[in-house]
Amino acid sequence: MVLQRDTGNNEFLINDEFFDQKNGPVFLMIGGEGQANPIWMKKGNWFVLAQKYNALLVMLEHRFYGKSHPTEDMSTQNLEYLSSEQGLADLATFRQYIHSSFNLTNSNKWISFGGSYPGSLSAWFRLKYPHLVHAAVSSSAPMLALVNFTDYLVVVNNSLYSYSPSCPSYISQAMSQIQSLIKTSDGRTTLQKLFRTCDPIDSDLDVANFYSDIIAYFQEAVQYNKDNRLSKNSTITIDLLCDTMNQQSIGDPLTRYSAVNDIFLEEYGQKCLDISYRKFIDEMKSVSWDSSASAGGRQWIYQTCIEFGFYQSTDSPYHPFGQTIPANFYINQCKDIFGDDYDSNLLEKGIRDTNTNYGGYTYEGSRVVFLNGEIDPWHALGFIGQPPNSYTETIFIKGTAHCADLYPSSEKDPASLTQARIRVDELIGQWLNQ
Repeated sequence: MVLQRDTGNNEFLINDEFFDQKNGPVFLMIGGEGQANPIWMKKGNWFVLAQKYNALLVMLEHRFYGKSHPTEDMSTQNLEYLSSEQGLADLATFRQYIHSSFNLTNSNKWISFGGSYPGSLSAWFRLKYPHLVHAAVSSSAPMLALVNFTDYLVVVNNSLYSYSPSCPSYISQAMSQIQSLIKTSDGRTTLQKLFRTCDPIDSDLDVANFYSDIIAYFQEAVQYNKDNRLSKNSTITIDLLCDTMNQQSIGDPLTRYSAVNDIFLEEYGQKCLDISYRKFIDEMKSVSWDSSASAGGRQWIYQTCIEFGFYQSTDSPYHPFGQTIPANFYINQCKDIFGDDYDSNLLEKGIRDTNTNYGGYTYEGSRVVFLNGEIDPWHALGFIGQPPNSYTETIFIKGTAHCADLYPSSEKDPASLTQARIRVDELIGQWLNQ
């Protein structure tokens, strides 16, 4: 395995231990909104496939994430060079760099892999640069940009309900108690003690931030439920949270919700729940590469504000979390973080441009397989049934969460996940013969 930095200042990883120089394909893992993790060069389903097909494994970190710092800081002016389109251009440059460095030929066909945002990039790379990448595996990929992603919490509700119908019911009861308490000073004091907040719940923005934080517990548990993560094997699952909400011996539904809060604080080693909106904004306004925001928070918020939206509001009535977080809460964050020059028209234009550029649900690429998990809320923005055209395929994996197909196999995997990996293997074999 080799770690290098290419001429465009992007970190990249290479593993050539299985590579057949004459006829072996090149498997490209696309980096996303975080640091490229070297463990992918030794783990995951693509690693197994690389052994079978004698592939060269390469991974490119996304510009502005991880250690790939193309500018001196993350000022709003510099972040203008951060976009999916520019990320795809980096992939094209990198592809040509590897092709030249390894003296590759047309016999060495390229197949891209990616999950979540990189899953979108994988499909879009095949669409925009079909002469450079032969085929693509796109896992848990949102394919339509939109401001108000109301269906996210609808899927969260459905996934919780599938495990236990009483679970979302108790969440709803707890949220009703919270919404009642938060209206008074004494009620807020009660909530501050129950949920161990670091600061008082003062402003309306603190209230919205508090709701966002405690709803995120169930969002995270559902999205990453039992997904065999490589970087963090969290024990927090739908089972654990719903069993906690169902456990009447703990107390009333509000007390049980606070117990869920305790589970997360302990899991992440936090003494208190930081609900301060001002602290969050100040952290995300930092432009230094040495700041905590540089881990990916500021950059990804910028991309959502400029390109994608994806705001997981509570505007739908079909979930248990109450009408507590409107999409405008997230849109206003954009202005608070990136300054007065930002307005919602930029987001509307960016979403329109994104869907125009890549096609949205009218995707026209070929030799692409789209995989989505039944439990994963992001499947609501992906292809899960009829493929977008006759040159693509969809695989909907029952009982799995976000990007589950990309991770190493396990004896605990449901049969649907095992079959999905078998089908990807078959497709790669077909693609390499085309």
